[in-house]
Amino acid sequence: MPLPIVAVVGRPNVGKSTFVNRIAQTSDAIVHEARGVTRDRSYHRADWNGKDFLLIDTGGIEAGSIDEFQSSIRAQAYMATEEADAIVFLVDGKSGIAPDDQEVANILKRTNKPVFLAVNKVDNPGSEAETYDFWSLGLDTPYPVSATHGNGTGDLLDEIVAVLPDIEPEVDDDVINIAIIGRPNAGKSSLLNQLLGRERAIVSPVAGTTRDSIDTSFEYRGQKLVLVDTAGIRRKSLIDEDVEYYGFVRAMRAIDRADVALLVIDSTIGLTDQDQRVARFAEERGCAIIILLNKWDALDEEEDAKKDLEVRVEERMGFVGFAPVLRISALTGKGVHRIWDNVMKVYSNYTQEISTSQLNKLLTDMREFGHTKNEGGKSLRMHYVTQTRISPPGFVFFANHPTMIDDNFRRYVENRLRERFDFSGTPVILKFRKKD
Repeated sequence: MPLPIVAVVGRPNVGKSTFVNRIAQTSDAIVHEARGVTRDRSYHRADWNGKDFLLIDTGGIEAGSIDEFQSSIRAQAYMATEEADAIVFLVDGKSGIAPDDQEVANILKRTNKPVFLAVNKVDNPGSEAETYDFWSLGLDTPYPVSATHGNGTGDLLDEIVAVLPDIEPEVDDDVINIAIIGRPNAGKSSLLNQLLGRERAIVSPVAGTTRDSIDTSFEYRGQKLVLVDTAGIRRKSLIDEDVEYYGFVRAMRAIDRADVALLVIDSTIGLTDQDQRVARFAEERGCAIIILLNKWDALDEEEDAKKDLEVRVEERMGFVGFAPVLRISALTGKGVHRIWDNVMKVYSNYTQEISTSQLNKLLTDMREFGHTKNEGGKSLRMHYVTQTRISPPGFVFFANHPTMIDDNFRRYVENRLRERFDFSGTPVILKFRKKD
């Protein structure tokens, strides 16, 4: 299910990425762990007072020529007002109000979404007077914060989560929602037509033909499915027209609604940074994923090209290494029939529940034969684990010193889970908490 979204907007160098890293308790808002991924906007899971949400770190808004200025302001502000449930407008408390700040404020005042004006770099808790000038932006109370030191962020988060919607899981065990995603012109519409066995979407060699998401309901072996052909997702810097921008937003919403995402990659072009970016969108939004290497038949006589692509997918798509990889031709239908069995399989994994006794048997085995972690004279010990959600599966591990758990240990735990239980095709969400 889609999580509430909080967008962080502002001009460059006001500390947006530092703020996002502080709230999400991560360090990947600027340099992502999937190296080489060009990211102008990134999504990060966060939680506060028991409420989970997605935090969006946006590219900086800055002035250039008049046209470039208006285009930049409009694109970033549209993203915030269209996609987010709440907006954090971050400004620099040390440099004061800039013309860019006023332009963004004017746009945000026209939205019906909650807007929180956060004045960053107020590093001294006694320096709230630095925020007084920002009342003139007309966005109600300025919140003094320090993204670097964390001052004031707790009070701000209290206010933010209070306005976020309470999203209850939609219980509809009879329907699997499937989004077809990928770069423009990768063959998504051709795949949709092949899957449905009839012309359903316009197929064109011109990138960006599909501007909207088209839902199609049907059945496969008695199973109800909803198939969505999304507008192609391309780099934000290449989105010039408002209509194409909204196509991007609708594609993101389709991913939000999807249980399973079919990521279509053009084998004749090879794996690109943009393919990684699209995969990351789906993974961050909690979709089960199947990777489809389309136009594979065009490489029939090029064994070296096939091997190179397979190696690149394995190496550069490691962050979704759980996803099955199928080789297909949407044009001829070769290999397409295998998609449905894989959809059923990954959806089963996506919604499966593991008993607490099975999970704690795994934990016992990990304690006896697995990895241990020591730091500063302390030894990490995990006491018990329980599953807290499905779609995707989520688990909470209770430990004596959860602050000792780093990315390496997190990956170790996830690998042990995947070795014991079949989670192919689905991300898993791990949380570590202190045992009371």
